[in-house]
Amino acid sequence: MIFTKTTIEGVLIIDRNKFEDDRGWFTRVYCKNEFLNAGVELEFVQLNHSFTKYKGTLRGMHFQRPPFGEDKLIKCASGAVYDVAVDLRKNSPTFLEWTAIELSQEQNNMILIPKGCAHGFQTLTDNTLLTYHHTQYYNPNYDSGVRYDDPLLDINWPLKITEISNKDQSYPLLDRNFKGLENNI
Repeated sequence: MIFTKTTIEGVLIIDRNKFEDDRGWFTRVYCKNEFLNAGVELEFVQLNHSFTKYKGTLRGMHFQRPPFGEDKLIKCASGAVYDVAVDLRKNSPTFLEWTAIELSQEQNNMILIPKGCAHGFQTLTDNTLLTYHHTQYYNPNYDSGVRYDDPLLDINWPLKITEISNKDQSYPLLDRNFKGLENNI
């Protein structure tokens, strides 16, 4: 595995080695030793899988508030997504900045998003499958998010949004005093 830092502390792009022969291929998703060698010590406690039918669908920007903040390791099992992480850690030098990467089965890559960052994605193909490894159990009482179209974030989504949930559309916009993030990170 090759771990590449992004502009946001703790957000890593992980390219996976693929071993191929006449039968097909094999790749590792997680190896504790490889992660430790890259300076990443995590314990995953939950694995989730999502399916999105239509190209252009947007999901996000989600996170869990403390004390249930979670690190997420995300990979695309089928199709392709534009995957975004937003830094919501108030004391971070990249507070409210975002980074993005295209994840796809073909590219065989993943993104690691640390607690304190919101996560979302837009599908670039129909019939997209993602898997998520989480370091914290889901707690609906601490589930939160920021708006995907918040002008303070100014995320550049690559496609016209074709589908989005009412929940993801209803998160309040941040104001100049960052109201709405007081109890987050």
